[in-house]
Parts: sequence; C-alpha cells; structure tokens
Amino acid sequence: MGEATPIQIPVTFAADGGLALAGTTYGDPSVDSVLFLHGAGQTQYAWGAAARRVALAGWHAITIDLRGHGDSGWASDADYSQDAFASDIASVVRSMPKPPVIVGASLGGLTALIAQAELSRAVARALVLVDIVPGMNSEEADRILVFMRAYPDGFESLEEAAAAVSRYLPHRPRPAEPSGLAKNLRLAADGRYRWHWDPNLTNGPSGLGKKRDPERHRAAARSLRIPCLLVRGAKSQLVTDEGVQDFVRLVPHSEVADVSGAGHMVAGDRNDAFAGAVLDFLAALD
Repeated sequence: MGEATPIQIPVTFAADGGLALAGTTYGDPSVDSVLFLHGAGQTQYAWGAAARRVALAGWHAITIDLRGHGDSGWASDADYSQDAFASDIASVVRSMPKPPVIVGASLGGLTALIAQAELSRAVARALVLVDIVPGMNSEEADRILVFMRAYPDGFESLEEAAAAVSRYLPHRPRPAEPSGLAKNLRLAADGRYRWHWDPNLTNGPSGLGKKRDPERHRAAARSLRIPCLLVRGAKSQLVTDEGVQDFVRLVPHSEVADVSGAGHMVAGDRNDAFAGAVLDFLAALD
C-alpha cells in the first residue's frame, strides 16, 4: 500500500489592506503548525511534497502564495517592499492560535527574518532559512533577477518555458513532461504563458532588487533568540561558505545543514534530503 495522504484544504488569508493570500493546509489543524514561505517567483506548490511529509510526521503544514505570486492578490499600489511582505506574514500568523515554525526560502526567509525581528517577537516559534543569509552573493542575486525579467512576452508553450528553465538550471534534469510547470505559469488572454507573478514584482518602484539592505538583515539575524536552522544547497552560488560563516557569527545558536547535489532551489532539487533536515530540526524542538 502507498503512503497515506494528509487532508489538503484550500484557504485564504486576509492581509492588512484587504489583500487576499491564497494557501493550502495539510493535515490536522489542532496540532502545531509549520508555515512555508516560498522564494521570489515561486508559488506555494514549491512546497507540496515537503508539506505532505511534515503533515504525515504529525504537524499542521500551511503553504501560501506571497503577495503578487500565484493565486494571491496583486498589490494595487505595486508595493513589493520587504515591509509589505513582512506585514502580510504577521497578518497570517495573527490568524493562528499560536506562532508557527516558519520555513522560508530566499525571499520568504528574508521576509520571516524581518517580521520576527521588527514586527513581533511572536511571529515564529522557530525559523528555518532555506538558502538565504544576510550576506548573500549579490552577483548571483542579480543573475536570478535577470532570469525573472528575461521573458516579458511569455512563452508560446509549456515546452518553451521548460527549455528556458533548463538553460537557467543546467544541473537539474529536464522533466520528460513539462506539465508540472503549469502551476508556475498563467495562461494570458493572448494565449501565451507568463510567469505566475505580478510584473511589478521585478519592474515596479519597490520591486525586487530595488533596495537591498544587508545590514538590516544582519541586525535582524543578530536579534534572533528562537531556534534557527539554515539549510543550504551545497551547489548554491547565492549562499557562499563566507556567507554561512557570517550567519553563524550573527546567530551562534543556529544549526546548519548542507544538502548535497542541490542548488539554490533546495526543495526542488533534492526534496527528500531537504524534508529530512527540516523534520530532524522539528523533532528536536521542545
């Protein structure tokens, strides 16, 4: 017999200002929660396999689309600042009976870090940062943004989009069937597939990369008093050895797990190893 499947329920959270954030819950809502926050340009579905494993291990897993991503609302004022993302997460957490463990990749991790340090000490019970540190490699961060901005006219087909992803992620085997990309794309009125995010996310006045503030993130990391795990893709070019060492100096009580064979998209590259590292961390929490 196959592995059991936890109950999945679509949910919607209301952020400040009325922006709707789409999400999915996995498992028993009466137990402690793990909130998954995806990286820039991704959707909640990046966490599907990991969320199911966490739920099967006895936790209530919650995945959401960040503002401007996936099925969540687009900011009418084009506000995609760090403050706006962090405020959204604080709103989501306020709807929960108690603070969750937060697992945040890249943009999601920086958002959680700022929310925990600057908005409320009660945002997270514990924090897992997935391939992100305050001292990230800025050249690699720029390369990611170049890719996100590279196809303003979208793609004629899923196959064309899959080819673009393969060129960007040459270490990852190209799937034989491109249909898995459908959740990361939206079919526009002109019949072309476009990435499932608001173009203002990268091109707007407060879009990604417009205002980097590593010292703000360093100060936020330095203030952490909750349990913390950094999961790095061993092949990542965004989080270098020096970046890890700096983070450990900022957060001396943190743990670090390297996932071999994974790049920046750790969960997508090696989900079993990633989920295993997260489950080990969760099991050790009081």
